[in-house]
Amino acid sequence: MEITMLRRRAFAAGAAVLAAGTLALAGQTGIASAGQAGSAVPAAEQLSPGLLDAMSRDLGLDAGEARTRIADESRAAAVASALEKSLGADFAGARLSEGSAVLTVATTDRADIARITAAGARAEVVRHSLDRLDAAKAALDAVASKKAPKDVPSWYVDVRTNRLVVNAARTAAADGFVAAAGIPRGLVRVGLSSEQPRAYADLRGGDAYYMNGTGRCSIGFPVRRGTQNGFVTAGHCGTPGVTTTGANQQAQGSFQGSTFPGRDYAWVATNANWTPRALVNGYGNGDVTVAGSTQAVVGSSVCRSGSTTGWHCGTIQQHNSSVTYPEGTISGVTRTSVCAEPGDSGGSFISGSQAQGVTSGGSGNCSQGGTTYYQPVNPALAAYGLTLVTSGTPTDPPTDPTDPPSEPGGTWAAGTTYAAGAVVTYGGASYRCLQGHQAQPGWQPPNVPALWQRV
Repeated sequence: MEITMLRRRAFAAGAAVLAAGTLALAGQTGIASAGQAGSAVPAAEQLSPGLLDAMSRDLGLDAGEARTRIADESRAAAVASALEKSLGADFAGARLSEGSAVLTVATTDRADIARITAAGARAEVVRHSLDRLDAAKAALDAVASKKAPKDVPSWYVDVRTNRLVVNAARTAAADGFVAAAGIPRGLVRVGLSSEQPRAYADLRGGDAYYMNGTGRCSIGFPVRRGTQNGFVTAGHCGTPGVTTTGANQQAQGSFQGSTFPGRDYAWVATNANWTPRALVNGYGNGDVTVAGSTQAVVGSSVCRSGSTTGWHCGTIQQHNSSVTYPEGTISGVTRTSVCAEPGDSGGSFISGSQAQGVTSGGSGNCSQGGTTYYQPVNPALAAYGLTLVTSGTPTDPPTDPTDPPSEPGGTWAAGTTYAAGAVVTYGGASYRCLQGHQAQPGWQPPNVPALWQRV
């Protein structure tokens, strides 16, 4: 396996098929009671047959088990988000147990145990806070931004082990990388790895598009910027000014912004012939509706749609990972057990009905399995002032994010996960949530009528 950025040339490619996986639900917890305002539990009708079929093939779940798991994972995400705010600097991460709905929330203070268990989660007391581990990882990222480390394919904060994990072909390479960042060795666990990740490069999520007629990538998610339609995709697929054609080989648009390496996101503005839909291509099994962009918890199921291999599913292994490609280091990506191949780059990652990110790269393939990284979608939206097109998006799109008022007041807060129907106050007025989402800076209720209605 070679760690290279691969652009799929413009020729037809069939979808590989994986044998059915063996993951199954192992139990339930009290998190089912946590579906208060702020959660985003997808309705059963929002789960397409294509998504359910892919979860059956790759995770070994029947339709009922898949629906139950997605609902539990959505509730877990809401509980984890609330506890992260409540615990503050003590928070040390959240995760779902492998193949089950058991939510564990870690803290550095034993006094937090009662608060965590009262929320319906399992409490774990650990040594290092998530803030401390994230700061250590940021130090590694700073070193890598100057020169990509040799023989160190990836590094990430692992909330399961409460350590910063550095995967390397040689222990000496990892030790040198850690020493250059000035990180205490006690924060780090070195893993020997033969991974050789590369970028998968070759208006509906997962559809193919072509760059200047010479390579192929996949659409992540349709978006809007003011009245301009477009889509987010991987940054390594093109630079500003590169023109695109759609899967039908008709003129489509051009790259407006692109970041790679460092991050791996971009957005393409499309012409008036293309209408954005809140859908991800199900490749013959029914399209999947996108209802929001709430980040799923580590351990959650996640599925990917791409123009080379179609639908494949797996689980989220770590958030905020870093990976080294030949072109440089990419930080802030999420590591998964989902397979992918060249041409899938930029394609949609979705958990239930919630958009997660766009395919970046990885190692392996869909015949033998592999590791794939995705660029989370919310940072891409924030970077370019974009609004995700969802099932609740009205004809008039939200305005671009703006700076918040100096004294807004009220209960609305950026970073909070809101469910459809939740009511908040802002600037002396009350607003009802129209579609489930995770609030971003600048998305105050008066600014985004697609998300909030004054009551």
